[in-house]
Amino acid sequence: MQNKINYNLILEETIASCQKQGIVPEVMLHSCCAPCSSYVLSLLGEYFRVRVFYYNPNIYPEEEYRMRAREQERFIAKFPTRYPVDYVEGIYDTDQFYEMAKGLEDEPERGARCHKCYRLRLSETAKQAKRDGFDYFTTTLSISPQKDSAVLNEIGHEVSEEYGIPYLYSDFKKKDGYLKSTKLSAEYGMYRQDYCGCVFSYNERSFR
Repeated sequence: MQNKINYNLILEETIASCQKQGIVPEVMLHSCCAPCSSYVLSLLGEYFRVRVFYYNPNIYPEEEYRMRAREQERFIAKFPTRYPVDYVEGIYDTDQFYEMAKGLEDEPERGARCHKCYRLRLSETAKQAKRDGFDYFTTTLSISPQKDSAVLNEIGHEVSEEYGIPYLYSDFKKKDGYLKSTKLSAEYGMYRQDYCGCVFSYNERSFR
């Protein structure tokens, strides 16, 4: 049996190496929403210059997308970090998401459709990071207990190879990361959605 990879340990080793070299790298952080970004920014903002890339063409309906985007901007403006955090919003092109999801509409949550959605968003993040000369790209998604960090990091590795920019390995739910994110969300009075984001998860939530 293959040993599980400790992605949180890899992140800690990367941070230690950067500190030893006296450098503060720039990371393009894909964010799915403000609550998930909260603890991630509190951690990465201590060691990296961060650009939050809000790229989520999967989110349904558009009103929900706009609400989450505004909440992300609001949190960044209010939250203090050691190093600068800025924000850029990607294109809300839902056609791209639905084209990707064709034939996978009946897949369960955390199945093949979700994996392709991770790849779609990470690929766009990598392209932006490469274009803007960043040192790394990564995502907030691994903070969720509903997301498989091994799958996310494997996809991140493959996208890194494809676009030629390092992926910052991570498992942000480790060391009570998810719990810390819920506490920060409460502290900052954040809007917390009750479904992942896409129409398929919306319908599943409504059915339940």
